[in-house]
Amino acid sequence: MDKKLNCWEVMKCGREPGGKNVGAEGECPTASTTQMDEVHEGVNGGRACWVIAGTMCKGKGCGSYASKISDCKECDFYKRVWDEEGNGKTLLHPIDLLKIYLMSNKK
Repeated sequence: MDKKLNCWEVMKCGREPGGKNVGAEGECPTASTTQMDEVHEGVNGGRACWVIAGTMCKGKGCGSYASKISDCKECDFYKRVWDEEGNGKTLLHPIDLLKIYLMSNKK
């Protein structure tokens, strides 16, 4: 099976560690959210970006899961992960993803 790609590899935003846009725009929180490492076989939050606050989508900053999920569901990357996870069959439920993300941020 092909390697599953992270959002920054597909979207080519350049905000991954060492990316071309990190200096000007900063590193994306998805790339540094280590508690999400290996979720959906990704690196850090790279395959669960829709639950991570502060990502950049379509050139603008996005807020919390609740405020951005409707846009995320229209995103080509989200649709790709959905497909690669058996049309959602192995996609972790948003509540479970949020638990992983939020609970480890309380430390």
